Amino acid sequence: MHKVIFDTDPGVDDAMALLFLHRHPEVELLGVTTVFGNASIENTTRNALFLREAFGIDAPVARGAGTPYDPARIPHAYPVMVHGENGLGDIPIPDTPPSRPLDHEDAAQFIIDTVHAHPGEVSVVAVGRMTNLANALRRDPAIAGLVKQVVIMGGSFHVPGNVSPAAEANIHGDPEAADAVTTAPWKLTVIGLDVTGQTVMTRAELAALSDAGGSDLALLDALSQDYIRFYGHLLEDGMLVHDTCACVALVRPDLFQTVQGAVRVVCGGIADGQTILKPAGRRFPPGEWDGLPEQTVAVGVAASAVMALITETLARAQ
Repeated sequence: MHKVIFDTDPGVDDAMALLFLHRHPEVELLGVTTVFGNASIENTTRNALFLREAFGIDAPVARGAGTPYDPARIPHAYPVMVHGENGLGDIPIPDTPPSRPLDHEDAAQFIIDTVHAHPGEVSVVAVGRMTNLANALRRDPAIAGLVKQVVIMGGSFHVPGNVSPAAEANIHGDPEAADAVTTAPWKLTVIGLDVTGQTVMTRAELAALSDAGGSDLALLDALSQDYIRFYGHLLEDGMLVHDTCACVALVRPDLFQTVQGAVRVVCGGIADGQTILKPAGRRFPPGEWDGLPEQTVAVGVAASAVMALITETLARAQ
């Protein structure tokens, strides 16, 4: 079993990833930590509570960072054109509070406490801005040696970014936090646009899941419709499943082709948020990558097998 903390900013594709983790038979969800990104921290936390109840998930939710890791950084606008004003495709969300309230007010401390409670066993899957992880590291650097692994959805190495030619959205949203995470001495796997850009679910495939799968998948179908319309400039009636792809990398790393190397994030300038890999074994003059841990970066994917696993897992009866 994979003991997982899911660090997320729900977010349409986050909702699919959460349901995937909930339904995968080899995942024990220890908690959900929220972060600002696809919407404000108030909205992403409310969305996590709403999805927990709607999906029947029994795991604590901890509210996380609502501002960047570096206090001097000015936050970017929320991507309402992608995820809607409420972060979940502007589907109606009840005004009444969920039956189970928020469990923790400090996601960084929740991560620290959970990792210490299960040394060597906890995998953190982070699919939003890396602020909670960076805050946890700053508060307790020892957790880097206690986690089992960290899998992040973010970055782009050999393809263009999606918020600028240089940068992917999660990294661009808090580059200083991302640099702290990629340079920490833990086992890190980076699932970026190089591979997530190849993982597509069509509107018809999602509708078929919804027709066969009950209320959870009907909800997922409904909240994804505007997201699919947004992707019309790139895809023909489908959406990229960025965050769920990172969850697949946790349970089936064999479906990804990877390379090793030190990773840095550009903080500032026209390339703000760019992720740059120094490949293992390549020699360069002394520089900013020296002495840093070599991380794992996905550069290829068996996309059909990934999508088959996602469809199979989402369709599982609970």
